[in-house]
Amino acid sequence: MTAARYVAIITDGNGRWAQQRGLPVAEGHRAGADVVKERLRDAAELGIEELTVYSFSTENWSRSDEEVAGLMRMFGERIASETPELKQEGVRMRFIGRREGVDTGLVERMEWAEAETAGNDRITLFVAFNYGGRAEIVDAARSFQGNSEEEFRRHLYAPEMHDPDLLIRTSGEQRVSNYLLWQCAYSELVFRDELWPDFDRGALEACLRKYETRQRRFGRRG
Repeated sequence: MTAARYVAIITDGNGRWAQQRGLPVAEGHRAGADVVKERLRDAAELGIEELTVYSFSTENWSRSDEEVAGLMRMFGERIASETPELKQEGVRMRFIGRREGVDTGLVERMEWAEAETAGNDRITLFVAFNYGGRAEIVDAARSFQGNSEEEFRRHLYAPEMHDPDLLIRTSGEQRVSNYLLWQCAYSELVFRDELWPDFDRGALEACLRKYETRQRRFGRRG
């Protein structure tokens, strides 16, 4: 099997990581955001062309007002402070998910980051924010009038996104949690026990090696 070029990650475990250390949940999210940036750089060095991370789901609005407000604030701050750096490093940024109902200022920052990095091609970082796989399919179906899967794909949030070769989930949970349901139909799945802030380069490399041992058939006989 060839190396994985398109990788998606469910970055699970920030809250538990903070709880284990007697820290506020916000500190777990900050540590998790730092790891996203570190693993993005590793991914680029390892030849990955697209990395998709689950940042905030449509179901996460049910969390406490304090946690949600903190996440929104951190998200905006990170976009503002890190976009120039990511631009210099050749990262193209794309945000996928529903933008309706999201603070206008935050949406403007997302659009600014996308515009600033649109010309980059070293690696694309897709950030799934206010995202749900079922929501994406419903939203696509509203405007779809064709009769083929390829035509339907053009109505997804990021039609240019490749189907992930590999889907990784941290924290020991073994489910896809409404993530990239259309795109991950044939993705290889790897589950890791580390909480996301503890997911280091060695863990990423181990996932990539495990992928390389798999035989992908896409419905064909081996």
